[in-house]
Amino acid sequence: MRHGEGFRAVTTTGAPHGSVPRHVACVMDGNGRWAASRSLPRTSGHRAAEATVIDVIETARTAGVEWLSLYAFSTENWRRPAGEVDFLMRLVRHAVRKHAPLLHARGIRCRFLGVTDPRIPAPLARDFDDLMTLTGANRGMTLTVAFDHGGRGDIVEAARSLIRSGVSAEAVDEENFAAHLPFPDTPDVDLVIRTSGEQRISNFMLWQVAYAEWVFPPVLWPDFRATHFMECLRAFQQRDRRFGGVTPNANGETRP
Repeated sequence: MRHGEGFRAVTTTGAPHGSVPRHVACVMDGNGRWAASRSLPRTSGHRAAEATVIDVIETARTAGVEWLSLYAFSTENWRRPAGEVDFLMRLVRHAVRKHAPLLHARGIRCRFLGVTDPRIPAPLARDFDDLMTLTGANRGMTLTVAFDHGGRGDIVEAARSLIRSGVSAEAVDEENFAAHLPFPDTPDVDLVIRTSGEQRISNFMLWQVAYAEWVFPPVLWPDFRATHFMECLRAFQQRDRRFGGVTPNANGETRP
């Protein structure tokens, strides 16, 4: 694949500078409804979503986002029809192999969160490993693709890891608990974008989104583009993040 294929130039005019969220996570929702609205099979919605993924990756990188996490396949998604799941596995493998050179050329470090279910085809699991190895030394934006992921499962596994390590109950705190989560160097999520207007967490990175700001654009994921992403960043910029505290006014007084 020639450099330049797959990714396109993205203009980020009006991008907020100085308050760009460090870690943005996207729940990529609406593929099925996008297809249904066009009287197409659900698989057509998944296929159309690839362009959005590439657009969002490039837009986030250009805007200065340091960590981008995408919810691609949940542990609950195994309940979908077998034909749809099989299509998704083949589609993801095609996308990984197609875009790996460009992701590497952009200096993006790629990770896959989850990937423990034995139903994942071995060739796809190898492609995930190969991409993580290829891009592991990159120091640009970190792209985490949550695939076969469940937030509750991650927390349970962290608890098991703590028990196996022999940490006493009195010694357990948030810091050492988080150290047993997958990819413990991942910072907390600052902004979660869930497309399609649905307002659910859906078991996504439950520990990391504890203090995240949420934006719910009504646009379906296959129609979500750079302009929508930048609108979400600007919405984040306007939020007053108090983390349970209060904000002083110009006179030094606090307000709720």
